[in-house]
Amino acid sequence: MSTAILTGRPVPGSPLEDDLRTLGFTVRTPGDPGALATELGAVPPGLRIAVVDPRFTGHLHALRLGLTDPRFPAAAVPGALTVQPQAREELARLLAAGPEAGTPADSLPDRLAARLEADGTPVHRPELGALVAAVPATPAARAEAETAVAAVDDEDVRLRSAVKSRDGFFTTHFVSPYSRYLARWCARRGLTPNQVTTASLLTALLAAGCAATGTRAGFAAAGLLLLFSFVLDCADGQLARYALRYSTLGAWLDATFDRAKEYAFYAGLALGAARGGDDVWALALAAMVLQTCRHIVDFSFTEADQDSPGSGTSRAAALSGRLDAVGWTVWLRRMIVLPIGERWALIAVLTALTTPRVTLVVLLVAGGFAACYTTAGRLLRSVRRPPRTERSARALAGLADNGPLAALAARPAARRRGAAGAPLWALAGTTVLLGCVFLLPGGAGGWAAVAAAAVYALCAGRAAAAPLTGPVDWLLPPLFRAGEYLTVLGLALHSGAPGALPAAFGLVAASAYHHYDTVYRLRGGSGAPPRRLVLAAGGHEGRTLVVTAAAALWATGQGFTLALWVLTGALALLVLTESIRFWVSSQAPAVHDETGEPQ
Repeated sequence: MSTAILTGRPVPGSPLEDDLRTLGFTVRTPGDPGALATELGAVPPGLRIAVVDPRFTGHLHALRLGLTDPRFPAAAVPGALTVQPQAREELARLLAAGPEAGTPADSLPDRLAARLEADGTPVHRPELGALVAAVPATPAARAEAETAVAAVDDEDVRLRSAVKSRDGFFTTHFVSPYSRYLARWCARRGLTPNQVTTASLLTALLAAGCAATGTRAGFAAAGLLLLFSFVLDCADGQLARYALRYSTLGAWLDATFDRAKEYAFYAGLALGAARGGDDVWALALAAMVLQTCRHIVDFSFTEADQDSPGSGTSRAAALSGRLDAVGWTVWLRRMIVLPIGERWALIAVLTALTTPRVTLVVLLVAGGFAACYTTAGRLLRSVRRPPRTERSARALAGLADNGPLAALAARPAARRRGAAGAPLWALAGTTVLLGCVFLLPGGAGGWAAVAAAAVYALCAGRAAAAPLTGPVDWLLPPLFRAGEYLTVLGLALHSGAPGALPAAFGLVAASAYHHYDTVYRLRGGSGAPPRRLVLAAGGHEGRTLVVTAAAALWATGQGFTLALWVLTGALALLVLTESIRFWVSSQAPAVHDETGEPQ
């Protein structure tokens, strides 16, 4: 249990000790301030420590924000400081050195927080807004602070702050107004965000099962269940913010399950359509490819732009800022990019009222427009951007997912001080490969496609031979995702073998999981997956070469379908085993996505 050490006796009638116990702290009050270091040493290692001024006057939620957020090694509000185990040694050193000179009105926790910051330990100071956190020095000041506390309902503030500050139109106006109450209901019953996330997944899988029945009643039930799954999906994040229960594992589960839910629903639509005699597996796979490529555009640009010194200074960024001043354009642009709320609402309504084919075609058209809009915006923002940092280059290299063949092709270029025009190399390789698969007569399913895949691997190596610090080098990962995924789609379409498209759907889903896993490792600060995993998975170029070779060897019949299923099973087993091992045992800091799905 966490421990709170008061620096003196509480003011008579103060609820401070009860508030700290409500937040899960054991409260200790040493006989004199000089005994603080002793009290700190008596607390078992590995536990959170809070140092609190006994005169603290404020809202319970102000203390909660300052003392219980798991994401920060040290945090403070006026009159209270907390440190997690990684910062305890520094706090112990400061206490052992003795307090700095100060007036009796000074707050020791505030002085300690300032000294921690001066010595290089970041101290998080949460935005309190209307909440009160003060250390009044006189009875009159205390009475004034207590009046301010009584004037603000901290539970109302807590509930409103549980809603994400930036979200889509549908989520903001049609889900969050009531899902936050569901989040509070869950918190009061001891449910965790991960449990709510799991419930959302199970609900979506049930929706996919209803869609797979192929009946009108099944499609209607599927639409309703998908919407309810999205409500739960919003509630898990709101529960995390309401209860301050953040974790790296929770962020990964939330993101991974979102993809699993959406792709399972596409498969359910395809299965339901097949029961009615309509084969829409190609459309379902195309929808998955489009959405994954859209995400990787956002992820790659965000990673490349995260610490760029020119971020936010382009003409496109300036235009976006001017448009933000016109309120209705903000919501319009958020809807245009088809974020998860609008996308799931569209899928749910069309599923309930139309056919799987109509649903997927409309989704592809809307998603294609959104992809063009966002990618064009990213490109405009990258114009005249200074070189990216080394951290960004490493992140992009991880997202590229180059395997052994690309690494081999990169060596000659690296000896010549790298390859110029990385995006041009990636574009050239992807164009040659997809042109052969989709446009060359007899190219798909023949040895010409194998040769094109070899060229693709060579270009991938040349593209990533030098550090990816150019202004548009973030295009490499989305180009490679399009190359790999669309090749699998094109070969399955050309094959015409029974079950080839469902098998291709499974293979792309396994590859996409691996790529999303890479994204969320980077977001959690853990770096890209281990190189041994990427090499064992073959890299995007290795898998592409294997698939084209399988298509050439077994152009007809069940051979190609069987090969796709074998590849799917092997890849899924490999990446899932490593991913689950990593995330269950990860010691990465707790994180939480405050901005939502990248736009």
